[in-house]
Amino acid sequence: MDAQNPHPENSLAPDPQLISLISEVDGRAAETPVSALFMQRWSSRAMTGEPIPDEILFALFEAARYAPSSFNSQPWRFVYARRGTPEFERFVGFLSEFNQSWAKDASVLVLIASQAAFVSQQGKDLVSGSSSFDAGAAWASLALQASLLGWTTRAMAGFDKELARVGVNAPDGVKIEAMIAVSKRGDASQLSPDKQAMEKPNARKKIAEIVFSGAFPGDC
Repeated sequence: MDAQNPHPENSLAPDPQLISLISEVDGRAAETPVSALFMQRWSSRAMTGEPIPDEILFALFEAARYAPSSFNSQPWRFVYARRGTPEFERFVGFLSEFNQSWAKDASVLVLIASQAAFVSQQGKDLVSGSSSFDAGAAWASLALQASLLGWTTRAMAGFDKELARVGVNAPDGVKIEAMIAVSKRGDASQLSPDKQAMEKPNARKKIAEIVFSGAFPGDC
């Protein structure tokens, strides 16, 4: 291994199998074949906590940076803390007791926020009505990039937003959205029995329940 580059270039190479179209995997069934990337990505709680290389971590943020947004306002903001640092322990403290029990084993914890106010390319002060929606697109991009590189992610709404706001010194006008745990996937046996039962890909609603032609049905 090159001492100047401890993480070889191929560590950023995606799994080519995730590009292929599939209809079924791990108990999940697609009604129309899609990339395995979408079928095989799921949010685990069992995490190894191993160090995440900069080139991996910032590849995730790079993917998020290129998410689409209204007026190209790019409202997403990320604050992260690596395992083994005082900041990480502070981030764990933001979480609900349930989430603390497993997220303490993450490699990195990330807080995602959004900034609705922005200056347009024409120099106008504007407020985006879709900043949370756009931040969600950035989170999805981050999660998919992580899956491509062999890492797992889980987003959490179970945390004290006001405690987090103070803890990360968030400016006024910034909306605290969610927290994200990132790691390599661990073994389910490290979790408590109740969480072990949940450590599997979730099912999805049928397309007919979420996609409609022309208008919403009356019983939606």
